[in-house]
Amino acid sequence: LDPVLDFIPEFLLQEKFEQYGQTFKGASKAIWEFNKSIIDEIQDIVPCVKLQLACYEMYGIKGMKVFSKTIEYAKSKGLLVIGDGKRNDIGSSAGYYSKAYLGKTLHLDPEDEGDFNVDALTVNPYLGEDGIQPFIEDCNAFKKGIFVLVKTSNQSSGQLQDLILSANGTVYEEVANRVNDWAKSLIGNNGYSSVGAVVGATYPEQAKMLRALMKNVYFLVPGYGAQGGSAKDVAYSFDEKGKGAIVNASRSIMCAYKSDKWKTEFSPEDFAKAAREEAISMRDEINAAL
Repeated sequence: LDPVLDFIPEFLLQEKFEQYGQTFKGASKAIWEFNKSIIDEIQDIVPCVKLQLACYEMYGIKGMKVFSKTIEYAKSKGLLVIGDGKRNDIGSSAGYYSKAYLGKTLHLDPEDEGDFNVDALTVNPYLGEDGIQPFIEDCNAFKKGIFVLVKTSNQSSGQLQDLILSANGTVYEEVANRVNDWAKSLIGNNGYSSVGAVVGATYPEQAKMLRALMKNVYFLVPGYGAQGGSAKDVAYSFDEKGKGAIVNASRSIMCAYKSDKWKTEFSPEDFAKAAREEAISMRDEINAAL
């Protein structure tokens, strides 16, 4: 659920702009109704939703209120929630990010879960272990998860991630080795750790190698659908039992009502029903590939 105004049907956007003005408030009202409608339709099809923080932060305080409401609503429907913020910093600052999204804010009522209480968060490993450790500690304390960026789906990822290190291997392979180490202390009953990895569907050969390398690490797999990754590509991120990965699709589901595949069957007013059908189609494609 990475909403921008271009994705929201014109009828819904205009309705909220007429009520609240072409303002941050009007935009946030439209985004909230859009999110809620899609959650209602896909809650029995998918295990979780991923919220890209940038898509809420750019609408200011009102956008972040929608972020918080969407987390709460998705959880009320039995869904897990991944916050996609790629957070990190040095030492104590990393800890504050972790408290905001995974843990508890110090000196406040421990029963207050806060406004951004996601189940898992994407994190950036670039600052090294002292920037990751606070997140791992909160994963352990509060039964949460993280997904560490290893091999991302964007075209320029190789500029840094594919660099060859003097000790042989690439930067992303070294990060994968570190993730393996971080994951060891948090392996659960099903053999997977609360420390996961982001591995893009757009690099299937690398995904295949990384799955063999990180046997106890859950993969978050972006790049399926609109970014060009196929069901065959994402299959490499699963283990031999067809488990161990969550595949992300954003635009292709949110904007299904605009696609040639569904627009003759669904009007803009039926955008959520189109999203449901696309989610079912993708689920079936992935299962067939597995």
